[in-house]
Amino acid sequence: MAAGGEGLMRRWIRGFGLLYLCIRGPRLYRVYRVNGRAAIGRGRPMQEGDAESSWESFYQPKALEKHTDSILAWVSVLWTISYYSSPLAAFYMYRKGFMTVSRLIPLTQYGLTLMFLLAGIACLRGFGRWSNPQYIQFISILQRTKMDECPENKKMLSNFNFDFRSWPVDFRWDETSSKDHQKLGLPGGVPLLKAEPRTRGAADSFFQRVQKLPCQITSYVVAHSFGRRMLYPGSVYLLQKALMPMLLQGQARLVEEYNGKRAKLLACDGNEIDTMFVDRRGSSDRSGSKLVICCEGNAGFYEVGCVATPLEAGYSVLGWNHPGFAGSTGVPFPQNEANAMDAVVQYAVYRLGFKLQDIIVYAWSIGGFTATWASMSYPDLSAIILDASFDDLVPLALKVMPESWRGLVTRTVRKYLNLNNAEQLCRYQGPILLIRRTKDEIITTTNPEDIASNRGNDLLLSLLQHRYPNVMTEEGRAAVRMWLSVATPEEEASVLSHYGVEEDWCLSVLASYKAENLGQYPWSVGKYQVLSESLRDLLTLAGDAW
Repeated sequence: MAAGGEGLMRRWIRGFGLLYLCIRGPRLYRVYRVNGRAAIGRGRPMQEGDAESSWESFYQPKALEKHTDSILAWVSVLWTISYYSSPLAAFYMYRKGFMTVSRLIPLTQYGLTLMFLLAGIACLRGFGRWSNPQYIQFISILQRTKMDECPENKKMLSNFNFDFRSWPVDFRWDETSSKDHQKLGLPGGVPLLKAEPRTRGAADSFFQRVQKLPCQITSYVVAHSFGRRMLYPGSVYLLQKALMPMLLQGQARLVEEYNGKRAKLLACDGNEIDTMFVDRRGSSDRSGSKLVICCEGNAGFYEVGCVATPLEAGYSVLGWNHPGFAGSTGVPFPQNEANAMDAVVQYAVYRLGFKLQDIIVYAWSIGGFTATWASMSYPDLSAIILDASFDDLVPLALKVMPESWRGLVTRTVRKYLNLNNAEQLCRYQGPILLIRRTKDEIITTTNPEDIASNRGNDLLLSLLQHRYPNVMTEEGRAAVRMWLSVATPEEEASVLSHYGVEEDWCLSVLASYKAENLGQYPWSVGKYQVLSESLRDLLTLAGDAW
């Protein structure tokens, strides 16, 4: 009798423990299918009423959980809207005389009542989950994995798509024993290129620093409020909420069709980075031995981003989301971006087992910042591909802001949002492919039809100027500008004909120089040779093909 009572007590304790986990547990979105069959039945004996055919790929919540979850989701959206509009609301309340103790006490009481109601709704949602065998199966596996992060438990947990905040960390930036990487874990994070230090006589006096203080405060507020969100709209919660169904579908495709493996990386600044790895090394295609790390644009996510291109080409692919995007935490400032990219590269090398010589970095648009940072910091990378990227953020920021804000915009970008792609790219010695769009409304400074204003042109010019300084004279730069300003093959042929370009001959000259001079860039070709201006133009126009 006593033994039966103890058994009943254990069942009650276990039941209340599961209920507590269901109340506090993460939201479950999907149960992945493996080879056309739902994965939820795996890992435990089949129970009566658990026929696998009844499990749907999307998680099917019971009515109680569904309705309470909808209420909490709407409250979350309204809270986000209130957060962004709080300055205006506070100003309105102040003007109407609500900022008094007699008025604030009732508002506080209403707020506390609302919090208790929301807590009750969260408990009801937990009861709904507690009655759902799908969620019980998931929360049991999650709890088991937190207690023992063995490969078997993690493999079972990977069959579920749920709120990524509850996903255990798979790789830490400081796991490697390399001193070169350990020293990067400074409070400021990995090193970024900084502006040249001023001379001793150029230091500001105390009075000058006080005068500049209002401008510095304004720059900080602009960068940390709408500036960062304009630059990285993908970090805005409301946009992510609207895109959630599309992101879930894209992630399911990567997992179910390509056998993708999701992982959480911990960067040196404490941000958690959401990644997806597709391994093709076992395929018959030789391209699978190469890894392509994809860096998405300012509103791009690996679930629906540029990872599709290398996947279709048969490469192994590692996609990741910017800090503050989807499952990644933090905010996408340049330092956090570089810290995240460093963790991604280390994960590819030390956990996935790729050599730097077998890694290609492929970036779209603003992802060029992290790609060029990686090329500067890891010079042994195989190659860099920049698609629709730019040289510097300042000209593009000035394009969308009022002319009267020029000084403020320039200071803010240089101090807090300095995406100096060209400067970082010039530190890389390996092969580079630049892809330019003929009608790009984002990185042109006038209008999409004006291809001459595309900042991708300036990125190429900066690279050529660094690599071939003696060929890129004033006349050479003018020739390249003319060639870059045309938009059709006919116009391009006309420019080449005007300069009498023989591409094969120009490339042979560069190849001959490379064979005789094994030094790194910048090359001294043209420094000791007597080259006519027309020959310099020819080599300059052919330089981008080299």
